[in-house]
Amino acid sequence: MEYDYHETMKLDNQLCFPLYAAARSITNLYTPYLKPLGLTYTQYITFLVLWEKDGITVSEIGSRLMLDNGTISPMLKKLEQAGYIERARSKDDDRVVIISLTEKGRNLQEKAKEIPEKVGCCINLPIEKAKELHDLLNELLENQKDIK
Repeated sequence: MEYDYHETMKLDNQLCFPLYAAARSITNLYTPYLKPLGLTYTQYITFLVLWEKDGITVSEIGSRLMLDNGTISPMLKKLEQAGYIERARSKDDDRVVIISLTEKGRNLQEKAKEIPEKVGCCINLPIEKAKELHDLLNELLENQKDIK
């Protein structure tokens, strides 16, 4: 029996698949550099946010990383148990939790500072195309915010 297969249903015609596969591939490039530090990729990008701006709320971190509280909270708990961050209730609103780096968390930045360059060297794209891709992906993400 022949199945009526529509062109729009082919995997090769889906924009989502190369985005998904590329994201997984790029994220996996970080593993050899993050593993010695005992970090996951999600923990690493959380540190990137905190190194950029320390003492921010859980919801600010979630918004910046486009992750929900259900994903962020258990990860932050692990980082706190490892001594990298401290969680404290806001003095203005005890429903709000402020995340701050400890000295150990700040010192980790020194150990991780070469990761972007090392991973960047693994991405086989000319710098102009990498910049163009970066800009297109950010445009796509901005457009998705408008849809929600």
